[in-house]
Amino acid sequence: MKLFVVAIFLITYILLMSKRGHPFIVLGSAIGLLLISRAFSLTQAISSINYNVLGVFLGTMILSSLFIFSAVPAYLATKLVDRSKNVGMALLSVCLLAGFISSFVENVATVLIVAPIAFEVARKLKANPIPFLIGIAVSSNLQGCATMIGDSPSMILALSSGMNFMDFFWMKGKPGITFAVELGAVASFYVLYLLFKKYKEPVTQLEEVKVKTWFPTWLLTLMMLTLALSSFVKNKPTYTIAFICIVYGIVGLIWHELKHKESLSMVKDLDWHTFFFLIGIFVLVGSLTYTGVINDIANFITNFTQGNKFLAYTIIVWLSVLLSAFIDNIPYIVAMIPVAKLVAASLGASPELFLFGLLIGTSLGGNITPIGASANVVAVGLLRKHKYQVKFSDFIKIGFPFTIAAVSVAYLFIWFIWKG
Repeated sequence: MKLFVVAIFLITYILLMSKRGHPFIVLGSAIGLLLISRAFSLTQAISSINYNVLGVFLGTMILSSLFIFSAVPAYLATKLVDRSKNVGMALLSVCLLAGFISSFVENVATVLIVAPIAFEVARKLKANPIPFLIGIAVSSNLQGCATMIGDSPSMILALSSGMNFMDFFWMKGKPGITFAVELGAVASFYVLYLLFKKYKEPVTQLEEVKVKTWFPTWLLTLMMLTLALSSFVKNKPTYTIAFICIVYGIVGLIWHELKHKESLSMVKDLDWHTFFFLIGIFVLVGSLTYTGVINDIANFITNFTQGNKFLAYTIIVWLSVLLSAFIDNIPYIVAMIPVAKLVAASLGASPELFLFGLLIGTSLGGNITPIGASANVVAVGLLRKHKYQVKFSDFIKIGFPFTIAAVSVAYLFIWFIWKG
């Protein structure tokens, strides 16, 4: 039965990555085969779904859409560009802004928010926008794992491991993953500085963007404050974080409907594809857990490393970097979280060591190639719409040094803080 489940999982994964067939049909067929074969039951399939993750994803998705609608991000971007000394510093500033926005807005949305500014700067300079869009994409992917609500893998890891919003900043008396990400950011943004410093042309003023409303910004800020405060409440219900995000999302929808009468069209345009894709992935990976495959993978890593904690940690981080460069990070991290926990337990190590390392490798590995992360795919698609063809090598020239710099620093920081 284990071999059958693994075969179904691998075939499904290959079909999803190669985009052969509609993702929902592929996932639905795989889950149907698993249920018909009695590899696991319907009850087990339903219990595999992480409803907390879905709640957080839905609430933050609504607020992200409202934040984009408010025009605040575009306003901030134009202000940063206008105050920069030259084009190189303007582009670096836009990448930094993309990173900041991505800490609490989904990465794809961040690229869509900031990309028009980069195109406008490139147009006025008659410059190639390819390196600018790549810089924005990799910057958003980096900072997406700095907070619990920054990106789907962060949400999944946090809520599958009992972490709260503040645990990403400070956990068990030690610095959390946010510090590792920001130290990695210093190294990786120096790479961008070296790439952009050749653009010494003076900045031409961009067309001023007017803010439609500041309400979504305040709502987003209040949600993060509420999440932070909830971290200090002991014995709270397991669904607390999801409940907070959903409530703020509903408040945002009600406000949008009362003020603009557009809430239904906005709900229709939300990323429902990813929402339902997550449900299918949770069930698919659940079949690996219930049939003992996850335990077998963890035992293999433990036996291979022969009890060497540093080697096991290194394998999990850099294997995640390599695989995430080519495959979707959502199903990968869902499958690997229980593996990381079991390896940590078998080695008597802190689970945070392997979980934070896994998140760093998974989130940042996608920066190496144009197909490694959804934000990269969107950036390349936007360039294609503007008649610019991005070669694989064009992306790697920026993505590879950026990723190696960020991961190396974060990897070492997490090891020295959480090794024991």
